[in-house]
Amino acid sequence: MSVVVLISGRGSNMQALLDAGLPVAAVIGNRADAAGLAIAARRDLVTAAIEHKDYRTREEFDAALAAEIDRHSPRLVALAGFMRILTPGFVAHYAARLVNIHPSLLPAFPGLDTHRRALAAGVKVHGCSIRFGGARVCHGPIIVQAAVPVRPGDTPDRLAARVLRQEHVVYPRAVRWFLDGRLVVRDGVVSVKGSDAQLVYSDSD
Repeated sequence: MSVVVLISGRGSNMQALLDAGLPVAAVIGNRADAAGLAIAARRDLVTAAIEHKDYRTREEFDAALAAEIDRHSPRLVALAGFMRILTPGFVAHYAARLVNIHPSLLPAFPGLDTHRRALAAGVKVHGCSIRFGGARVCHGPIIVQAAVPVRPGDTPDRLAARVLRQEHVVYPRAVRWFLDGRLVVRDGVVSVKGSDAQLVYSDSD
């Protein structure tokens, strides 16, 4: 039933998973100075750093990362701010048990700098998506989304903070659904057994 979490930085979504009482077996970062590794260590979790800069190719890095992950025999691998593009081989190795979070309402605004791009596009609603890992960046069956209004005078930082609060709500929910065996994927569309609450909308600050 365990989860391995991959991070690159502060690990706020990792902390949300821990605070929700989810069975995290280990936290792995691609940078030894990732702040989230220290936070996880203080919670007596197993941590490891697999530095991507130590490997010549993405394939070599992904092979080393997978070897470290597989030491823990996780049921699920959760990317929580893991800022690396993973190879198709890595994604295939964890097919149907790799989840990721993206700070936009996919398929809108894939890639980086989503909050600035959302404001520049003039959208009225923005948010985040939890999805299964796919062969292409920012692709894969969507498990749950959270939406927030875009307010007059919003800056990218203000909008990002509002979205981040909802990330911390829906990511633990998606992981719990997975571990409880409630997610069903048919023709690339995810449903939840016993629930259709796959969209959260929050208009609070």
